[in-house]
Amino acid sequence: MKTTGIILTGLLALLLVGGAYFLISQNEEDPIIFETDSPFYTAIVKKTVATGSVVPRKEVEVKPQVSGLISKLHVEAGDMVKVGDLIATVRIIPDMVNLNNAENRLERAKIAMKNAKRDFDRNEKLLEEGVIAQATFQEIELSYLNAQQEMQGAQDNLDLIRRGSTKRSGKTANTNIRATISGMVLDVPIEEGNSVIEANTFNDGTTIAIVANMDEMIFEGKVDEAEVGKIKEGMPLLLTIGAIEDIEFPATLEHISPKGLEENGAIQFEIRAAIQLREDQFIRAGYSANADIVLERRDNVLAIKEALLQFKGDSAFVEVERSTQKFDTLYIQTGLADGINIELLTEVDEAIKIKNPNIIISE
Repeated sequence: MKTTGIILTGLLALLLVGGAYFLISQNEEDPIIFETDSPFYTAIVKKTVATGSVVPRKEVEVKPQVSGLISKLHVEAGDMVKVGDLIATVRIIPDMVNLNNAENRLERAKIAMKNAKRDFDRNEKLLEEGVIAQATFQEIELSYLNAQQEMQGAQDNLDLIRRGSTKRSGKTANTNIRATISGMVLDVPIEEGNSVIEANTFNDGTTIAIVANMDEMIFEGKVDEAEVGKIKEGMPLLLTIGAIEDIEFPATLEHISPKGLEENGAIQFEIRAAIQLREDQFIRAGYSANADIVLERRDNVLAIKEALLQFKGDSAFVEVERSTQKFDTLYIQTGLADGINIELLTEVDEAIKIKNPNIIISE
């Protein structure tokens, strides 16, 4: 019995020791291991991004000088035209009041012409017979010539109202719409049979075609008021076009609007930049694009990742590894930053390891 009691007591003691060890081991936390990085030399570029689009520098809307119907279109979007090339033909629909007045004027001119011709023929014979003086005949001849001119003017006026041209000149400049610049036809917003309105003092007129010189493109974008004071004309830009991957187009800033416009609660200033085109790449008008404008640049400077920085009040510091996962605080001065890396103005050893408080390797 005594031996059995000793054995049971020993087993109980072993169970108590094992249970205590298990509980203690469960309560122990694994040490936290942080990722570390070292300083490095790099170029830091601070830039701002302007969003906008690529458009032709010279773009013209071709409008008619007469109102009427489009009887024939001679171009379509994508065609190349030169100055004077025929774009469309307009068939004039005359105003009935003006047409009636022109017809009445012509009839009156014909009557006056017949009467003047009879007087001219009769007095011409009298002049040959010596009955009337030369001075008297000259007045009659002048009346006849004026009647001829009036009838011709009335006929021309009627032709212009009816067709937009005269038989005498044979020209149809008003009804034949021609290109005013050389370039590519970007759009033809009308179709044959559509009515068009002439451009005049009270109306812009109907756009028949839009023609642009695609050999000279510009970037038009907008910059926030917080950045506009840091840029100036002549700055280089790098243009990224959304529709063209992996290609950057150099550009030069040539205009900054002196007046800002409010958009979504922020003041935006319009900018314009000349693009250096590539011969092997065709840029279509209206492509959306982003322009990177370099504000400041530092080449070959010692830097760290911005994620390593920590702050206490107005001071910046990093935690430098003294021994394995043991860190000391080091206050530093910083310079230019680009959103990823930041310049170190404080002299430090490149070999130091700096704690990244945001990345934990294991716990």
